[in-house]
Amino acid sequence: MPASSVHFNGSVNLPDGETVMREISERIPTGVRRITDGETGERNYWIQFQVQRFGAIEELETVGSHHAYETKGEAPAMQQYRLAPGASADSVQWGDLGYATAYAKSWEVFRALQRDGVIPTGVRLQVQYPTPLAPIAGTIVPEDMEAVAASYERALFADVDRLMAALPHDQIALQWDVAVEIGLLEGGFGEPATVPQLVPALARCIETVPADVPTGMHLCYGDYGHEHFKQPESLAVQVELVNALVAATARPINWFSFTVPQSRRDDAYFAPLDGLRAGPETELYFALVPYHPDDQPAGTTEEQTRLIDAHLASSPSGAREWGICTECGMGRAKRADVPRLLDLHREILAAHAA
Repeated sequence: MPASSVHFNGSVNLPDGETVMREISERIPTGVRRITDGETGERNYWIQFQVQRFGAIEELETVGSHHAYETKGEAPAMQQYRLAPGASADSVQWGDLGYATAYAKSWEVFRALQRDGVIPTGVRLQVQYPTPLAPIAGTIVPEDMEAVAASYERALFADVDRLMAALPHDQIALQWDVAVEIGLLEGGFGEPATVPQLVPALARCIETVPADVPTGMHLCYGDYGHEHFKQPESLAVQVELVNALVAATARPINWFSFTVPQSRRDDAYFAPLDGLRAGPETELYFALVPYHPDDQPAGTTEEQTRLIDAHLASSPSGAREWGICTECGMGRAKRADVPRLLDLHREILAAHAA
């Protein structure tokens, strides 16, 4: 089946949300179902935005800084915290986490651009949240982690509730960024976790979003200097997680985006799609848009497309349309490279749409 749409996993290294939305709309005139504000400003390095706020919380105290896991690229060190003497996880006053506040401002920009015809009618504003575990894992000392994670989850879900109450449900969508959980499954934090251990918390993320707001998940292997914490051996871990989540959630999951390293054009990488159990109502996006287009051998996307089509046709849900994306957001791309990356979305979609 031809690729039919493009998806944005979040960050875009441009000055502000209006610039992001204008550039996407100009360079990719068709195939955009949801548009991001680019997570610009203080949100540009994903969960660092949250961890920096933890330092102002009286119930937490700093115990040093570290890197959550080894990477080849450059990543900022994360502060680590513990509960202050006399404090309990239930007493933590998280304050304004900042997501609903930021997206309410982006909504005003989105609404104006859509009213002026810059953003086509029918395109939704996509907001992105980290899973509740992401800012906590590696930043809270192990002995306090479980209790603090539960407290932070309540605060983050309350932030989602506030945003959902403020914006029209028929014009927005919400994505959960699933990176730390992939790291746990792949042994990035030590002994690998199992899918059954992680699914309940991820299912809560999906089910906290109102049923009339499309929600999806970005399955992420990290993007520190365009390097993953581990190169996936195949799509097996991602497919196993998708199957478990589809079975565990009461409401539909509207999309998943899959990591596909630029060099992978071998059958073994895509073969796990044979067992994918997400129904045709769930959109699938594959990272066929390379960060380094000049380094990718000719014919790579053609071969990747052929393999995706073949293995989806062998899956329980059968042949289906699907879309394209980058492996992660474009927040760590060089700003001068972003226009070319956006153009690649359009060009790859056009080349494989028929």
